[in-house]
Amino acid sequence: MTSATATVSPRPAAAPRGGTPRGLARTGPVLFSYGFRPFFLGAGVWAFASMALWIAALAGHLPIGGSYGATYWHAHELLFGFSTAALAGFLLTAIPNWTGRLPVSGWPLAALFAIWCAGRAAMLAPDTLGVTASAAIDALFLPALAFIVARELIAGKKWGDLKILAAVLFLTGANVWFHAAVITGGDETTPARLGVSAFTVMVMLVGGRIVPSFTHNWLNRLGRKPLPVPFGRYDIAAIAVGAVALGFYTAAPSNAWTAFPAGLAFAMQSYRLYRWRGWKAASDPLLFILHVAYAFVPLAFAAIAAAALDLVPTWSVLHILTVGVISTMIVAVMTRASLAHTGRTLAASLITQASYVTLVLAGLSRPLAGFLPEHAMFFYTASGVLWLAAFGLFLIRYAPILVCERR
Repeated sequence: MTSATATVSPRPAAAPRGGTPRGLARTGPVLFSYGFRPFFLGAGVWAFASMALWIAALAGHLPIGGSYGATYWHAHELLFGFSTAALAGFLLTAIPNWTGRLPVSGWPLAALFAIWCAGRAAMLAPDTLGVTASAAIDALFLPALAFIVARELIAGKKWGDLKILAAVLFLTGANVWFHAAVITGGDETTPARLGVSAFTVMVMLVGGRIVPSFTHNWLNRLGRKPLPVPFGRYDIAAIAVGAVALGFYTAAPSNAWTAFPAGLAFAMQSYRLYRWRGWKAASDPLLFILHVAYAFVPLAFAAIAAAALDLVPTWSVLHILTVGVISTMIVAVMTRASLAHTGRTLAASLITQASYVTLVLAGLSRPLAGFLPEHAMFFYTASGVLWLAAFGLFLIRYAPILVCERR
């Protein structure tokens, strides 16, 4: 698989017969010249804004979510709002590299981004149009993204990468299911776990390709040995076991039987991470953060096993997965891809490094509320502040890059 963050030279837009115009747009706003620009910016803004709104709501200063419910709104907007924007930015940038086809840009990209924005606006005040109508507007985005992903992968004959499409379809179903559960008063935790599991599988699939690949290139350039073990049968087995464990976690997180596949996944993912020689890249924060982000994967499987044995609360596991695995990997990929695709030097500034540190601390501190309930409020506050700091720093550094022309 070709690097998702390789620098791409501008190419003129093309309009295949019967198709949508594709290519790096040379006219119109720079923001819509490539998929990572609007969606990485949108992900960063919404990560910061939605958390600020949630903290204000907890403090009793601002009602959010209306009849949808503030807690449900918070869970939905971070999982199916922030995270899906980052996913769209990544896929719309990576898939052209995988297929060799021109990327979606210009008005089709602007239209897709508008659908995502409409979902955020509808869910911010769901009672304005009615909860069901607002949920329906939000539910439009992932099918639209899935259509583009399917079209590009099939046209590019990248049959092996259709597993990414499957994960997007699982997310689509999980989002609709989440809305239906909230509206009908059902159990929203199962679709939330399904959505989180779909994202985690994508981290194992894509992260498991780019992390050792980037590390191999960096170590090879410096002449350091040994190099990371390349993707092979062990990786396929580790991903398969991890997917099974996540299936058990989604369906029965408190069942003792879940501990067995989760424990096996912990061992296999830990060894997988070890094979990538991440400690050798500690001097390059932009590369090392990818290893740190992936380290949350085996940690999450260990937590899933512990929760299945009733040793830790299940909601602590959810936050290890969402803040640790998903959000940390998102920021690691967004920062690297933004620099690479805009012609910047691949080096983490002090602001970028501070963003990494605060987000990792947020990922570690939020689950501690479940282990130390007497100090829960402290960890709630600390994790929220750290999250705001992480994405505030991200926006300070990368918002100007995302809206300015490529160097």
